[in-house]
Amino acid sequence: MTQASSITATVDFERDGKQHGFLKLPYSHDDSAWGSIMIPVTVVRNGEGPTALLTGGNHGDEYEGITSLFKLANSLQPEAIRGRVIIVPAMNYPAVQNGTRTSPIDQGNLNRSFPGDPVGSVTERIADYFQRYLVPLCDYALDIHSGGRTLDIIPFAAAHRLDDPQQEAACIEGARCFGAPNTMLLYELDAVSLYDTAVESQGKVFVTTELCGAGTSTPQSIALAERGIQNFLIFANIVRGKYVPPEEPTRMLEMPDASCYLQSEHRGLLEMCVELGQRVQAGQLIARIHSLDRTGEAPREYRAQRDGILACRRHPALVGIGDTFAVLAAEITP
Repeated sequence: MTQASSITATVDFERDGKQHGFLKLPYSHDDSAWGSIMIPVTVVRNGEGPTALLTGGNHGDEYEGITSLFKLANSLQPEAIRGRVIIVPAMNYPAVQNGTRTSPIDQGNLNRSFPGDPVGSVTERIADYFQRYLVPLCDYALDIHSGGRTLDIIPFAAAHRLDDPQQEAACIEGARCFGAPNTMLLYELDAVSLYDTAVESQGKVFVTTELCGAGTSTPQSIALAERGIQNFLIFANIVRGKYVPPEEPTRMLEMPDASCYLQSEHRGLLEMCVELGQRVQAGQLIARIHSLDRTGEAPREYRAQRDGILACRRHPALVGIGDTFAVLAAEITP
């Protein structure tokens, strides 16, 4: 017999209207013996129709999704939709409160914790609740990410290559309709335990994003997130209206394999030699890493393994062994 989740919702997902509440996760600790982690949730429902699950704060230092979804929870009204919208602006709530990628309670990375465990760590329990309770409710899922404190990323909406061609096509169309400057077919280094994989494995239409980064947000990145959410709800046939496209047609990109990721084999000071968004050719110098231990030592040079566009770069200048400092993407000709 499967263990029930210890998380309970204070909202009724089947009730029409608009409800604000919490996903309550019991958490006994030094400051509160019978305490709970209170993850904010909003449900807006207007009769029968599709369900969209909108999430931010999967990582706690990625603010476009967190900010735009808290704003949407305040503004979205039942009469504006057909069906249901479930909004969780801060999935990994302890991480969001702490402003960190991972939870300060158990160091859990929610986006590497699926399918979760109902009797596991705090982060594993949150993953399990999404896996078994929230994702089955939805038809469409949008998880808004950005680069956090350690990465700068060109803004894109993304889908993945999937075994089911119809599901893959629907996900790609959803990513394209989000209306970011770039639409990415994303290759993941460790897809097995991702929220993305958990949603896709249940046959849902899933779109994710990377909207800039550096551990902050800008008026432009928030506007992009808000426009994209509205477009996604139109795509899902939950909101009626016209798409608001990007200023230029979205550029189609793909990260086809692991060669897109450049990871450091040295520790030191990172000197990027190309700009974010710049086109590069195989063999071109991408970065140097300078030793901080002594003078008179030549820097280590890193070169592109393929032609492409610099889609992502490390934000902090200090770099360690194993850190990804650059990601290349290939442009897809329509």
